[in-house]
Amino acid sequence: QVQLVESGGGLVQPGGSLRLSCAASGSIFSINSMGWYRQAPGKQRELVAAITGGRTNYAESVKGRFTISREPTKNTVNLQMNSLKPDDTAVYYCNAELLGSYSYRRSNYWGQGTQVTVSS
Repeated sequence: QVQLVESGGGLVQPGGSLRLSCAASGSIFSINSMGWYRQAPGKQRELVAAITGGRTNYAESVKGRFTISREPTKNTVNLQMNSLKPDDTAVYYCNAELLGSYSYRRSNYWGQGTQVTVSS
């Protein structure tokens, strides 16, 4: 029943910006954490940024360029990406650690992914 839907991906030139959004919907009791992961060609999936309460953490490669934020009442997480580089090109996946309304345990849920391409 729970689903995460990402939006905001696309093609941007180096140095440009994109803003990704992810909305969680369904029978959700509470969300502990939300974050963004990415997987580039030839690379494993990696954490980009995550937010738990007021605490955030970022991959070293994006610090100072990306900002993660939450809209708790909307079950939404955003990722503002500035100063984009070609190496940022990847499929970006939204993740949420949450407790479903009818579940006994917290689980991780994933969005379908959104393509971000940084190219001139």
